[in-house]
Formats: sequence, structure tokens, C-alpha cells
Amino acid sequence: MSDSKYREELVALAASLYARGLTAGSSGNLSVRVDDGYLMTPTGSTMGTLDPASLSKLDLNGNHVGGNKPTKETFLHMAMYRQRPKVGAVVHLHSTYAVAVSCMAGLNPANTLPPLTAYHAMRIGNLPLVPYFPPGDPALGEAVAKAAADHHAVLMANHGPVVAGKSLRDAVYASEELEETARLFLILKGIPTAPLTTEQADEIASRYPVGC
Repeated sequence: MSDSKYREELVALAASLYARGLTAGSSGNLSVRVDDGYLMTPTGSTMGTLDPASLSKLDLNGNHVGGNKPTKETFLHMAMYRQRPKVGAVVHLHSTYAVAVSCMAGLNPANTLPPLTAYHAMRIGNLPLVPYFPPGDPALGEAVAKAAADHHAVLMANHGPVVAGKSLRDAVYASEELEETARLFLILKGIPTAPLTTEQADEIASRYPVGC
């Protein structure tokens, strides 16, 4: 895919996420790997009105080389790319239900959401909880990198999810599935539920390997 096509796809998917309320204001950021580096949403921008020509361009080492200044959360994206060489794109949202879950006490830090549906098991798998760090703290990037060694999706406490995919569409679809599972999880809170068993979730994962 050409550089211009990557830019058009990123802007279109970002606008779709914004229009459906999956990110608000200037929150959230997307990135995609291109032949000579990465394209990323600029700092202070809203995903509803991005300009393809103004997207931030980073080289293969994560240095800013073109376009507007990149998001302040660039380090979250680079943590995923460095730990998972097959990653083609990263999505970080402040989506309502996932953030709500990230604020809850008593979560299982090894897997914050149960596999309520086969689609969650298929697109997300285990979702570890990264402890809280202030925004911009380098220690947050280190914690995300540690979790990313074994997981393509993580939930940051009191913050939100970071999800990687083989392509930008894969990462967006997985982020949407995570948000839907978080919504179901909150709707069903206090109601007896029957998530997939470990065996059922493992069977789905073996048939449709998650992540990248």
C-alpha cells in the first residue's frame, strides 16, 4: 500500500471511531507501520478531523521526521512495535466502557475481562492490567512493553486500552471488540454469567490465533 493510501485509511478509520463516540475531544491516537517508519496522529488533534498531509511521520527508530508533532503517547505505540515485530498498527483509545473497567477495584491483573463471547477470545484473548502511572511517565511505557512481550492488547489502569494488530483495520476491529466486551461486562455485573470455559476459549484461540 502506498504512503498516501495509509494516510487516507488512518484518517477514515479515526473519523469513524470519533463519530461513534469511541474517543472524544483530542483523546486517543492511532499509528500504522509504513515501509520507512510510522504514521501517527499528531498531538492535540481530534480524530474526527485529521488532515492526511499533517499526520506525524516517524522513522524506523521512532524519531519525528515529518508532519505535525506526534502524540505525547508515542512511547506507548513504540513499546508495542519494539516488542512485537509483526505488529502493523496500534490503537489507543479512551473509550468509555474500557476506561470504566480500568478504574474498577478487584480486577484480575492477568486477565481483566472474561471471555464472554467467542469474538473476544478470537480478537483479544487475555487482557492484562498495566498498573497506573501518570500520563507521560516513562515507566508507563516500560510497563506496557513488559506486558506486550506476551500480549497484543493491554488495559492501562485508570487510563484505557492499547491494542496492536497486523493491520490498522485489525487493530481497530480488536479495539471495538474489547470495548463491546467491556460494555457487556458492566451490564452483566452482579448477574450470574457463563463465560466461555478455558477449554472453549483455548479452542477458539487455536483456530483463530489472536494478535500478531
